[in-house]
Amino acid sequence: MEMDEAKKICVYSGTAHPQLSHDIAEYLGVPLGKVHPMRFPDGETFVQFEEGVRRADAFLIQPTCAPVNDNLMELLVMIDAARRASAARITAVLPYFGYARQDRKDKPRVPITAKLVANLITEAGADRIIALDLHSQQIQGFFDIPMDHLYARPVLVPFLKKLVGENPVVVAPDSGSAKMAMSYGDMLGGGFAVVAKRRINATTVASSHLVGDVKDKTCVITDDLTSTCGTLCAAARILKDNGAARIYAAVTHCLLNDAGKQKLLNTPEIEALVTTDAVPQLDDLGGKIKVVSVAPILGEAIRRIHDGKSVSSLFYINH
Repeated sequence: MEMDEAKKICVYSGTAHPQLSHDIAEYLGVPLGKVHPMRFPDGETFVQFEEGVRRADAFLIQPTCAPVNDNLMELLVMIDAARRASAARITAVLPYFGYARQDRKDKPRVPITAKLVANLITEAGADRIIALDLHSQQIQGFFDIPMDHLYARPVLVPFLKKLVGENPVVVAPDSGSAKMAMSYGDMLGGGFAVVAKRRINATTVASSHLVGDVKDKTCVITDDLTSTCGTLCAAARILKDNGAARIYAAVTHCLLNDAGKQKLLNTPEIEALVTTDAVPQLDDLGGKIKVVSVAPILGEAIRRIHDGKSVSSLFYINH
Protein backbone atom coordinates (compact mmCIF):
# COMPACT_ATOMS: atom_id res chain seq x y z
CA MET A 1 0.00 0.00 0.00
CA GLU A 2 1.29 3.44 -0.89
CA MET A 3 1.03 5.87 2.02
CA ASP A 4 -0.94 8.48 0.03
CA GLU A 5 -3.75 5.93 -0.36
CA ALA A 6 -4.64 6.32 3.32
CA LYS A 7 -6.68 9.48 3.64
CA LYS A 8 -6.91 9.62 7.43
CA ILE A 9 -5.38 8.30 10.63
CA CYS A 10 -7.77 6.42 12.91
CA VAL A 11 -6.98 5.23 16.44
CA TYR A 12 -9.16 2.55 17.97
CA SER A 13 -9.12 1.00 21.42
CA GLY A 14 -9.90 -2.49 22.57
CA THR A 15 -11.20 -3.06 26.07
CA ALA A 16 -7.83 -4.02 27.55
CA HIS A 17 -6.59 -0.49 28.28
CA PRO A 18 -8.93 2.31 27.13
CA GLN A 19 -7.16 4.96 29.24
CA LEU A 20 -3.87 4.49 27.41
CA SER A 21 -5.68 4.59 24.06
CA HIS A 22 -7.37 7.83 25.10
CA ASP A 23 -4.03 9.35 26.09
CA ILE A 24 -2.44 8.32 22.78
CA ALA A 25 -5.31 9.82 20.79
CA GLU A 26 -5.04 13.00 22.85
CA TYR A 27 -1.30 13.18 22.13
CA LEU A 28 -2.02 12.83 18.42
CA GLY A 29 -4.80 15.42 18.55
CA VAL A 30 -7.32 13.06 16.96
CA PRO A 31 -10.59 11.72 18.37
CA LEU A 32 -10.57 8.14 19.56
CA GLY A 33 -12.42 6.09 16.96
CA LYS A 34 -15.83 4.63 17.68
CA VAL A 35 -15.81 0.87 18.05
CA HIS A 36 -18.31 -1.31 19.85
CA PRO A 37 -16.94 -4.50 21.44
CA MET A 38 -19.18 -6.89 23.32
CA ARG A 39 -19.46 -10.45 24.58
CA PHE A 40 -22.30 -12.73 23.58
CA PRO A 41 -23.95 -14.68 26.42
CA ASP A 42 -21.89 -17.78 25.53
CA GLY A 43 -18.64 -15.78 25.82
CA GLU A 44 -18.00 -15.16 22.13
CA THR A 45 -16.29 -11.88 21.23
CA PHE A 46 -17.96 -9.43 18.86
CA VAL A 47 -16.63 -6.11 17.53
CA GLN A 48 -18.26 -3.56 15.26
CA PHE A 49 -16.70 -0.33 14.01
CA GLU A 50 -19.30 2.41 14.36
CA GLU A 51 -17.78 4.63 11.68
CA GLY A 52 -16.32 4.15 8.25
CA VAL A 53 -12.72 2.91 8.10
CA ARG A 54 -12.46 2.52 4.33
CA ARG A 55 -8.99 3.65 3.18
CA ALA A 56 -8.14 4.62 6.77
CA ASP A 57 -4.71 4.16 8.32
CA ALA A 58 -6.09 2.22 11.29
CA PHE A 59 -4.13 1.77 14.53
CA LEU A 60 -5.69 -0.78 16.90
CA ILE A 61 -4.40 -0.44 20.47
CA GLN A 62 -4.64 -3.54 22.63
CA PRO A 63 -2.10 -4.87 25.14
CA THR A 64 -2.67 -8.61 25.45
CA CYS A 65 -2.46 -8.60 29.24
CA ALA A 66 -4.83 -10.37 31.63
CA PRO A 67 -7.29 -11.74 30.74
CA VAL A 68 -4.80 -12.69 28.04
CA ASN A 69 -6.94 -14.96 25.89
CA ASP A 70 -9.95 -12.61 25.89
CA ASN A 71 -7.82 -9.60 24.98
CA LEU A 72 -5.93 -11.49 22.28
CA MET A 73 -9.14 -12.78 20.72
CA GLU A 74 -10.65 -9.30 20.79
CA LEU A 75 -7.59 -7.93 18.98
CA LEU A 76 -7.88 -10.62 16.29
CA VAL A 77 -11.58 -9.89 15.80
CA MET A 78 -10.88 -6.13 15.58
CA ILE A 79 -8.22 -6.74 12.93
CA ASP A 80 -10.56 -8.95 10.93
CA ALA A 81 -13.38 -6.40 11.15
CA ALA A 82 -11.08 -3.58 10.00
CA ARG A 83 -9.77 -5.68 7.10
CA ARG A 84 -13.30 -6.55 5.93
CA ALA A 85 -14.23 -2.87 6.20
CA SER A 86 -11.47 -2.06 3.67
CA ALA A 87 -9.03 -0.20 5.91
CA ALA A 88 -6.03 0.86 3.83
CA ARG A 89 -3.56 -0.34 6.45
CA ILE A 90 -4.01 -2.02 9.83
CA THR A 91 -1.38 -1.59 12.52
CA ALA A 92 -1.73 -3.61 15.71
CA VAL A 93 -0.30 -1.58 18.59
CA LEU A 94 0.82 -3.96 21.34
CA PRO A 95 2.09 -2.06 24.39
CA TYR A 96 2.42 -5.53 25.92
CA PHE A 97 2.79 -8.73 23.88
CA GLY A 98 1.30 -11.66 25.80
CA TYR A 99 2.74 -15.19 25.55
CA ALA A 100 6.17 -13.62 24.97
CA ARG A 101 7.83 -15.86 27.56
CA GLN A 102 6.96 -18.92 25.49
CA ASP A 103 9.48 -18.00 22.80
CA ARG A 104 11.55 -21.20 22.49
CA LYS A 105 11.53 -24.95 23.06
CA ASP A 106 13.38 -25.40 26.34
CA LYS A 107 11.72 -28.75 27.14
CA PRO A 108 10.54 -31.69 25.05
CA ARG A 109 7.04 -31.52 23.52
CA VAL A 110 6.28 -27.88 24.34
CA PRO A 111 4.94 -25.17 21.99
CA ILE A 112 6.51 -21.93 20.84
CA THR A 113 3.36 -19.98 21.61
CA ALA A 114 4.85 -16.55 20.90
CA LYS A 115 5.31 -17.64 17.27
CA LEU A 116 1.77 -19.02 17.18
CA VAL A 117 0.37 -15.68 18.40
CA ALA A 118 2.47 -13.82 15.82
CA ASN A 119 0.99 -16.05 13.11
CA LEU A 120 -2.54 -15.45 14.37
CA ILE A 121 -2.13 -11.67 14.31
CA THR A 122 -0.63 -11.77 10.82
CA GLU A 123 -3.25 -14.13 9.41
CA ALA A 124 -6.06 -12.03 10.92
CA GLY A 125 -4.96 -9.24 8.59
CA ALA A 126 -2.53 -6.94 10.39
CA ASP A 127 -0.15 -5.12 8.04
CA ARG A 128 2.23 -3.81 10.69
CA ILE A 129 3.07 -4.22 14.39
CA ILE A 130 4.14 -1.72 17.01
CA ALA A 131 5.43 -3.40 20.17
CA LEU A 132 7.06 -2.16 23.36
CA ASP A 133 9.93 -3.95 25.12
CA LEU A 134 9.40 -7.49 23.90
CA HIS A 135 10.51 -10.16 26.36
CA SER A 136 13.15 -11.30 23.86
CA GLN A 137 14.49 -9.70 20.72
CA GLN A 138 14.03 -12.80 18.56
CA ILE A 139 10.24 -12.38 18.72
CA GLN A 140 10.64 -9.67 16.08
CA GLY A 141 11.59 -12.45 13.67
CA PHE A 142 8.37 -14.33 14.40
CA PHE A 143 6.45 -11.75 12.36
CA ASP A 144 6.58 -11.78 8.57
CA ILE A 145 5.22 -8.22 8.43
CA PRO A 146 6.98 -4.95 9.34
CA MET A 147 7.49 -4.42 13.07
CA ASP A 148 8.54 -1.35 15.02
CA HIS A 149 10.02 -2.45 18.34
CA LEU A 150 10.06 0.47 20.78
CA TYR A 151 11.70 0.76 24.20
CA ALA A 152 10.43 2.29 27.42
CA ARG A 153 13.89 3.44 28.50
CA PRO A 154 13.57 6.94 26.94
CA VAL A 155 10.63 7.68 29.26
CA LEU A 156 11.76 5.68 32.31
CA VAL A 157 15.35 6.94 32.49
CA PRO A 158 14.55 10.67 33.01
CA PHE A 159 12.20 9.70 35.85
CA LEU A 160 14.82 7.39 37.35
CA LYS A 161 17.49 10.11 37.20
CA LYS A 162 15.35 12.34 39.41
CA LEU A 163 14.56 9.46 41.76
CA VAL A 164 17.94 7.79 42.28
CA GLY A 165 20.41 10.64 41.69
CA GLU A 166 23.86 10.35 40.18
CA ASN A 167 25.98 7.23 39.56
CA PRO A 168 23.60 4.41 40.48
CA VAL A 169 24.48 0.77 39.91
CA VAL A 170 22.08 -0.84 37.45
CA VAL A 171 21.49 -4.48 38.29
CA ALA A 172 20.35 -7.28 36.01
CA PRO A 173 18.32 -9.72 38.14
CA ASP A 174 19.36 -12.59 35.83
CA SER A 175 21.67 -13.18 32.89
CA GLY A 176 18.84 -12.82 30.36
CA SER A 177 18.26 -9.19 31.30
CA ALA A 178 21.94 -8.22 31.31
CA LYS A 179 21.83 -6.43 27.95
CA MET A 180 18.83 -4.35 29.03
CA ALA A 181 20.53 -3.46 32.31
CA MET A 182 23.69 -2.38 30.50
CA SER A 183 21.60 -0.07 28.29
CA TYR A 184 20.01 1.46 31.38
CA GLY A 185 23.47 1.81 32.93
CA ASP A 186 24.76 3.68 29.89
CA MET A 187 21.79 6.05 29.93
CA LEU A 188 21.97 6.64 33.69
CA GLY A 189 25.75 6.99 33.66
CA GLY A 190 26.16 4.36 36.35
CA GLY A 191 27.77 1.03 37.08
CA PHE A 192 26.59 -2.49 36.31
CA ALA A 193 26.05 -5.69 38.28
CA VAL A 194 24.26 -8.97 37.70
CA VAL A 195 22.57 -11.48 40.01
CA ALA A 196 22.76 -15.15 39.11
CA LYS A 197 19.28 -16.71 39.06
CA ARG A 198 17.91 -20.21 38.75
CA ARG A 199 14.21 -20.64 38.04
CA ILE A 200 12.77 -23.59 39.96
CA ASN A 201 9.30 -23.44 38.38
CA ALA A 202 6.88 -20.92 36.86
CA THR A 203 6.37 -19.12 40.18
CA THR A 204 9.55 -19.79 42.17
CA VAL A 205 12.99 -18.30 41.61
CA ALA A 206 16.26 -18.89 43.48
CA SER A 207 18.95 -16.20 43.31
CA SER A 208 22.42 -17.34 44.31
CA HIS A 209 25.20 -14.77 44.05
CA LEU A 210 26.15 -11.32 42.84
CA VAL A 211 28.74 -10.21 40.29
CA GLY A 212 29.68 -6.55 40.76
CA ASP A 213 30.23 -4.02 43.53
CA VAL A 214 27.12 -2.53 45.14
CA LYS A 215 28.40 -1.65 48.61
CA ASP A 216 27.03 1.73 49.75
CA LYS A 217 25.53 2.27 46.29
CA THR A 218 22.05 3.14 45.09
CA CYS A 219 20.90 0.21 42.96
CA VAL A 220 18.27 -0.02 40.23
CA ILE A 221 17.10 -3.52 39.31
CA THR A 222 15.79 -3.52 35.73
CA ASP A 223 13.66 -6.05 33.86
CA ASP A 224 11.09 -6.05 31.08
CA LEU A 225 8.25 -7.49 33.18
CA THR A 226 7.27 -8.88 36.54
CA SER A 227 4.20 -10.84 37.62
CA THR A 228 5.06 -12.62 40.88
CA CYS A 229 7.89 -10.22 41.83
CA GLY A 230 9.98 -13.25 42.81
CA THR A 231 12.99 -12.34 40.69
CA LEU A 232 13.06 -8.71 41.82
CA CYS A 233 12.60 -9.48 45.52
CA ALA A 234 15.22 -12.24 45.53
CA ALA A 235 17.70 -9.93 43.79
CA ALA A 236 16.94 -7.11 46.24
CA ARG A 237 17.73 -9.31 49.23
CA ILE A 238 21.08 -10.29 47.74
CA LEU A 239 21.89 -6.64 47.04
CA LYS A 240 21.06 -5.68 50.60
CA ASP A 241 23.16 -8.56 51.95
CA ASN A 242 26.05 -7.19 49.87
CA GLY A 243 25.78 -3.72 51.36
CA ALA A 244 23.60 -1.80 48.91
CA ALA A 245 22.45 1.50 50.42
CA ARG A 246 19.17 1.96 48.55
CA ILE A 247 17.35 -0.29 46.10
CA TYR A 248 14.79 0.54 43.41
CA ALA A 249 13.27 -1.55 40.63
CA ALA A 250 12.28 -0.51 37.11
CA VAL A 251 10.16 -2.69 34.82
CA THR A 252 8.28 -1.87 31.64
CA HIS A 253 5.35 -4.20 32.25
CA CYS A 254 4.08 -4.51 35.81
CA LEU A 255 1.73 -7.51 35.71
CA LEU A 256 1.61 -8.13 39.45
CA ASN A 257 -0.97 -10.60 40.68
CA ASP A 258 -2.22 -10.50 44.27
CA ALA A 259 0.64 -12.69 45.49
CA GLY A 260 3.16 -10.49 43.69
CA LYS A 261 1.72 -7.32 45.20
CA GLN A 262 1.94 -8.83 48.67
CA LYS A 263 5.50 -9.96 48.05
CA LEU A 264 6.49 -6.46 46.96
CA LEU A 265 4.85 -4.94 50.04
CA ASN A 266 6.70 -7.47 52.21
CA THR A 267 10.07 -6.57 50.65
CA PRO A 268 11.18 -3.35 52.34
CA GLU A 269 14.53 -3.62 50.57
CA ILE A 270 12.80 -2.29 47.41
CA GLU A 271 11.91 1.34 48.12
CA ALA A 272 9.88 1.82 44.94
CA LEU A 273 9.02 0.03 41.72
CA VAL A 274 9.00 2.31 38.66
CA THR A 275 6.89 1.08 35.76
CA THR A 276 4.84 2.27 32.79
CA ASP A 277 1.16 2.39 31.91
CA ALA A 278 1.68 -0.07 29.05
CA VAL A 279 -0.75 -2.26 30.99
CA PRO A 280 -3.42 -0.94 33.39
CA GLN A 281 -2.12 -0.06 36.86
CA LEU A 282 -5.03 -0.15 39.29
CA ASP A 283 -3.17 -0.06 42.61
CA ASP A 284 -0.03 1.88 43.54
CA LEU A 285 0.41 -0.07 46.82
CA GLY A 286 0.45 3.07 48.91
CA GLY A 287 2.83 4.88 46.57
CA LYS A 288 5.36 2.05 46.24
CA ILE A 289 4.58 1.75 42.52
CA LYS A 290 5.49 4.81 40.41
CA VAL A 291 3.91 4.96 36.94
CA VAL A 292 5.34 6.79 33.92
CA SER A 293 3.22 7.11 30.76
CA VAL A 294 4.31 5.62 27.45
CA ALA A 295 1.49 7.37 25.56
CA PRO A 296 3.86 10.03 24.14
CA ILE A 297 6.33 7.51 22.71
CA LEU A 298 3.59 5.30 21.26
CA GLY A 299 1.72 8.31 19.94
CA GLU A 300 4.84 9.73 18.29
CA ALA A 301 5.58 6.34 16.71
CA ILE A 302 2.05 6.23 15.29
CA ARG A 303 2.41 9.77 13.90
CA ARG A 304 5.74 9.02 12.23
CA ILE A 305 4.58 5.73 10.76
CA HIS A 306 1.51 7.43 9.33
CA ASP A 307 3.69 10.18 7.85
CA GLY A 308 6.22 7.69 6.50
CA LYS A 309 9.02 8.99 8.73
CA SER A 310 11.72 7.20 10.71
CA VAL A 311 11.02 6.09 14.29
CA SER A 312 14.66 5.38 15.18
CA SER A 313 15.09 8.68 17.03
CA LEU A 314 12.49 7.49 19.55
CA PHE A 315 15.13 5.13 20.94
CA TYR A 316 16.99 8.06 22.46
CA ILE A 317 16.32 10.42 25.35
CA ASN A 318 15.35 14.00 24.62
CA HIS A 319 17.21 16.08 27.20
